[in-house]
Amino acid sequence: MAERRPVRVLPETVANQIAAGEVVERPASVVKELVENALDAGATRVDVAVEGGGAKLVEVADNGTGMAREDALAALERQATSKIATSDDITRIATFGFRGEAIPSIASVSRFSLVTRPADSDAATSLQVVGGALDWVGEAGRPVGTTVSVRDLFFNVPARRKFLRAPTTELARIRQTLTAIALANPAVAFRLRADGRDLFRLPEGDALSDRVRALLGEAVADALLPVDHTQGRVAVTGFIAKPDFVRGGTPEQFFFVNRRPATAVQIQVALRDAWPVRDRRPVAVLFVDLPPEDVDVNVHPAKREVRF
Repeated sequence: MAERRPVRVLPETVANQIAAGEVVERPASVVKELVENALDAGATRVDVAVEGGGAKLVEVADNGTGMAREDALAALERQATSKIATSDDITRIATFGFRGEAIPSIASVSRFSLVTRPADSDAATSLQVVGGALDWVGEAGRPVGTTVSVRDLFFNVPARRKFLRAPTTELARIRQTLTAIALANPAVAFRLRADGRDLFRLPEGDALSDRVRALLGEAVADALLPVDHTQGRVAVTGFIAKPDFVRGGTPEQFFFVNRRPATAVQIQVALRDAWPVRDRRPVAVLFVDLPPEDVDVNVHPAKREVRF
């Protein structure tokens, strides 16, 4: 007979590591969560620096609103968020983040540091977390905004770390992730540096067409046709390639629902069924905008998939 084991409440560090398994899959997940936090804080400039494909370092710096010390400490707790307060808020989410899971999950599987300063403070709060345990809190100098540094991702979860791919592969995923976010936010300046080298620098206030050209290249941009259609409460805008445009490899397809980069099977199927050339996938940058209450972004912990 199996031994009877008592039911126990998991320690916070263990609970956070379990949550991290759903939210933090790889360095690109860290970039996504931290950049979305920066955008939710009203940033108009976001700088991303990575080393070793992001396994060694992911650093995101922004000029957003910053946080007071008490808020910075609260952000380390699970389900601590400034973005929703009641269950009704879930049906009309207008921010990227809302779960309050990202920061504690990331901090539980890395050497994590945060420096943040709000406009009403003369000094920034600086804190360091190692494997989910708060190690140090103090003051630092910084302009208004936030810098988050994530070092040695999965250093305390070797089974997760060994499944990371080669640095070049992880960097490609990071670039793809930030490209999608930058396409959805052309008014925001973005910079991506890898191992001390700029991969792209995008100015603030780009037109979407200019940003597409900068990120996807001249050949793609010249082959795109504008899309602008509204039916009822749903608007579809963006660009799609001409049917005769051929590009090697898997064509880029970027879908956004209410400006959120998303995997939306409905859009993929509709595009495939409408495309006149059956053996090709078109390059597409498409935005679907509809009332927030008609969209479920709460399908997956990483918020990759939406349903509507």
